[in-house]
Amino acid sequence: MKQYLKIDEWSIIEESFDPGTQEISESVFSIGNGYMGGRANFEEQYSGHSLQGSYMAGVYYPDKTRVGWWKNGYPEYFAKVLNSTNWIGINIDIDGTPLDLAKSTVTDFRRVLNMKEGTLSRSFTAELEDGKKVQVESIRIVSMARQEIGAIRYSIVPLNFAGQLTITPYLDGDIKNKDANYDEKFWNEVEKQSAEDSGYLTLKTKKLDFHVTSAMAFDILVNGDKTTAQAEAIEQEKYVGSRVAIAVQPNDQVVIYKYAANVTSRNHGLGQLVDAAKAALDSAREAGFVTLLTEQTDAWRDKWKESDIIIEGDVSAQQAIRFNIFQLNQTYNGEDDRLNIGPKGFTGEKYGGSTYWDTEAYCVPFYLSTADASIARNLLIYRYKHLEKAKENARKLGFTKGALYPMVTMNGEECHNEWEITFEEIHRNGAIAYAIYNYVNYTGDQSYLGQYGLEVLVEISRFWEERVHYVPRKDQYVMLGVTGPNEYENNVNNNWYTNRIASWTMEYTLEALAYLQENEPARYAELLEKLELQDSETGKWSEIIAKMYYPVDEEMGIFLQQDGFLDKEIIQVKDVHPEHLPLNQKWSWDRILRSCFIKQADVLQGLYFLGDRYDLDTKKRNFDFYEPITVHESSLSPCIHAILACELGYKEKAYEMYLRTSRLDLDNYNNDTEDGCHTTSMAGTWMSIVHGFGGLRVLNGRLNLNPSNPGHWTSYSFKIMFRGSRLLVSVTDTQVTVTNETDIPASLTIYGQEYTVNGLSSVTAQGTNITA
Repeated sequence: MKQYLKIDEWSIIEESFDPGTQEISESVFSIGNGYMGGRANFEEQYSGHSLQGSYMAGVYYPDKTRVGWWKNGYPEYFAKVLNSTNWIGINIDIDGTPLDLAKSTVTDFRRVLNMKEGTLSRSFTAELEDGKKVQVESIRIVSMARQEIGAIRYSIVPLNFAGQLTITPYLDGDIKNKDANYDEKFWNEVEKQSAEDSGYLTLKTKKLDFHVTSAMAFDILVNGDKTTAQAEAIEQEKYVGSRVAIAVQPNDQVVIYKYAANVTSRNHGLGQLVDAAKAALDSAREAGFVTLLTEQTDAWRDKWKESDIIIEGDVSAQQAIRFNIFQLNQTYNGEDDRLNIGPKGFTGEKYGGSTYWDTEAYCVPFYLSTADASIARNLLIYRYKHLEKAKENARKLGFTKGALYPMVTMNGEECHNEWEITFEEIHRNGAIAYAIYNYVNYTGDQSYLGQYGLEVLVEISRFWEERVHYVPRKDQYVMLGVTGPNEYENNVNNNWYTNRIASWTMEYTLEALAYLQENEPARYAELLEKLELQDSETGKWSEIIAKMYYPVDEEMGIFLQQDGFLDKEIIQVKDVHPEHLPLNQKWSWDRILRSCFIKQADVLQGLYFLGDRYDLDTKKRNFDFYEPITVHESSLSPCIHAILACELGYKEKAYEMYLRTSRLDLDNYNNDTEDGCHTTSMAGTWMSIVHGFGGLRVLNGRLNLNPSNPGHWTSYSFKIMFRGSRLLVSVTDTQVTVTNETDIPASLTIYGQEYTVNGLSSVTAQGTNITA
């Protein structure tokens, strides 16, 4: 871990240029708007190590699966979010020599991600090999107000020479994915056109026929006046640009304003793409960069109004939570229910940009509390629309009924390329069922069950019914050959969490059926007919619930992660020499699988999800056993441990886990930030504060708060949306104040005491357990 970024409340700041950290910075300084985004690549040419990345939401490619041994039921392809046209490029040549920071002496380098206003800026002085010096400043936005627009202001000043600057703004579609299974390029050119100060380029994917049109226009000013220099239009394969040569004197300021529009066939007809791109581009160019910047600031002000968390007395923690919230808000906005949240967002290619169970387990709670309920609802509807595909996935694996949602997907079809995940990590079905419960429980929107939820729950329960089998000598149901959340063990029998979430799903399905029968009898009858649901099925679910086998150790009073777990040599992580960590980069897979070490919360994941069903002593025994043998080599791990540690009163452990989850990418804890940020787990960082230190739970339809302070903060506050009210929760060492920022009254419980917070008013509660 190397901390090279400056600590600041509202910004991520890099104050010197180090080629060795460039790819990490490209990830951390990424910007997007939910529709498109990209890594913090340089506008000018850069010959050093770099992962070029511009991404359009929902545009993907089914790359042929690459495996050594094909298995029945194996996915035909691994979906890839595509590296799309590079729209930011502005090449600079100084008397024929390219400006390239990899080949220059760089001083006064400063890169800033302004999270408050949503801008990426950079400044530096570069000395070329021939001694010529230039000073450069740039600022870039991906517009939150105009989803198809990106804009750049790029300024260059010659410091010690008179000469010629050659400026080439361009669009480059001749790009590839680093993670292409067969090094294939995924785009074909459709059409292009380049003019003196503008151009457009339309590409289509070689499969699935996604079309993307990128259009650019630019203005160049010298000392505030628009240049009269003639531009030369350039057209190459999958490339358009314009070259402008400008004579300059020392200290002349040359400013390039570049505007770009990126439109896709997901939102426009094929025959409309060029016109749509030009219309969006012309509007942005006419508005001008200053107006676009103002719109950006206003849009982000509104985002922060709903979702900001303030921490007093710990700038490192403050910066970290805002970074996580910023990345989440610029990755997904809920406006398109065809979209979901990739584990890397718009920051990198790893994991293919596909949908994982991360969305349901970690992201749904964030959007439930920081946005209108329709946003989280759209995440659930995304899965509902994939229900038929989920049923197909189950049939491909030999099941006669039910639905198995994919571990990884773009369109509902499984596309993961590791067998132990594809076939065995079936607990993902439970996370989807839990998200339905979580949404209904939090919002009170019981209508969702009849409209969408019950169909999904029934088909998942049918899958569990067929996946378990009855063992007469035990008179119990077991589940063999699975991989739990702890991916450092594969093909285990009776993973406690998988068995428990399967049983819980069937319980909740039966509860939902009973609710609809009583409250929406007509819809209930329709669904019974549509689903062809039989009493024999629901009876079987009840039997499985009653007789599900759960591995336990009575002597230690813990739930066993799976059968035979205690046969392993139990060694705590603190006793492992640091040179062996992280295990996934230092040990063979065989050694990892035989060890006791846990990648991420497994039993503890279940105790978090179903926390209202287990007492503190049970949680404590399991936490005390499992946390010390957990290496937290999944980004999804620290947040769950932080939440449980808060509940157990382990304030130092909770704080340690909070910093680990919140600064995972900023401090490159797992030595993998160069691949992209861990976007979906960032929602877990938010959960660490709101569900952890804030103690937020919704029990019996009522908001419950049990805040605590880790002892490192003077105070902290967070905002939550709950059933129409927006509540500001402020916590000090001695009290909790809840302020209702809307005119909708809210009923809640604080430390077991019931309150009503009327519109535009506050209540204050004194707490005895706020500090350790």
